[in-house]
Amino acid sequence: MAKCERRVLLLCGDYMEDYEAMVPFQALQAYGVAVDAVCPAKKAGDVCRTAIHGLCGHQTYYESKGHNFALNATFDDIEFSKYDGLVIPGGRAPEYLAMNASVTDLVNKFSASKKPIGSICHGQLILAAAGLAKGLKCTAYPAVGPALVAAGAHWVEPESIKSCVIDGHQITGVTYESHPEFIRLFVQALGGNITGSDKRILFLCGDYMEDYEIKVPFQSLEALGCHVDAVCPKKKAGDTCPTAVHDFEGDQTYSEKPGHDFVLTANFEGLDASSYDALVIPGGRAPEYLALDKEVIAIVKHFMEANKPVASICHGQQILSAAGVLQGRKCTAYPAVKLNVVLAGATWLEPDPIDRCFTDGNLVTGAAWPGHPEFVAQLMALLGIKVTF
Repeated sequence: MAKCERRVLLLCGDYMEDYEAMVPFQALQAYGVAVDAVCPAKKAGDVCRTAIHGLCGHQTYYESKGHNFALNATFDDIEFSKYDGLVIPGGRAPEYLAMNASVTDLVNKFSASKKPIGSICHGQLILAAAGLAKGLKCTAYPAVGPALVAAGAHWVEPESIKSCVIDGHQITGVTYESHPEFIRLFVQALGGNITGSDKRILFLCGDYMEDYEIKVPFQSLEALGCHVDAVCPKKKAGDTCPTAVHDFEGDQTYSEKPGHDFVLTANFEGLDASSYDALVIPGGRAPEYLALDKEVIAIVKHFMEANKPVASICHGQQILSAAGVLQGRKCTAYPAVKLNVVLAGATWLEPDPIDRCFTDGNLVTGAAWPGHPEFVAQLMALLGIKVTF
């Protein structure tokens, strides 16, 4: 029987929220869904600036610059009939996208065809502008509530920032912290079935790990129904790690900007590594100092010696190198980490293009965050997790 591929449209705009664009974009691709990211007045290869929204004790969220998000399709070339669903990120972009008639016309086509629409945070402003909020049971970031009520929606006050609501073919979420349920509900609305996800997965975190390289795989695995824990030496559950945004902006190497604060879910002290089925190591700058921590090294050795799946990306391979577990293995990494990998006795695999990932036995390695769809998919394969349509 021929495989029935699903194709989804991601509706983008300048200063959409960083996570709210990239996490569903890459998670859905990891599950085998084709995703086209478009923006009015832009074409494939153009970029949208993103915004990092976070809370730090003030009366509202702060905003700083996120990654540059590269579009992979052209808005004016959209053939609506080719798509099975629509995802609308939040951030500031929906404020002006809601005023664009071509956007509201497109959203109305999805609604009229009863195709799944997933909208998060401020994205629901577009639903209101398209006339789709009337009678809709929905939630959103609380500040969007008055507009939805005025548009005739049945407002559902969010119990937490992770809340989601589904009403017919429309799924609404409060913030990017809603992603695990938001993405899972959207996959189900597309006709997806998730199996094999009764897994426990550990993430080794540190200050200034790369922003996408923690959040995208973490929430992608949570959305599948896995139990996922994030730990950091000298920190406990509820503490945060600041992250770093690494991007290419015309310089000889990547730039670095402050990212979101990532909330840890478990205590490092007293951790029982044997209770987990797999280990994930994000990149960024954290691996430079995590590689010097004896307890971190012991955890890595446990997973490798037990032949449990280990997935490491970008600079994460500095930790694998320091742990002495790469001898005789095939491995890629961010190209600047090649020296560490080769000196550790591994066979270097050139990441060409940069989104290439490789599996060697129980080890998955990737070069950088553009490779997340392949990175997560290869880890899923090792764990026996499947999404079928």
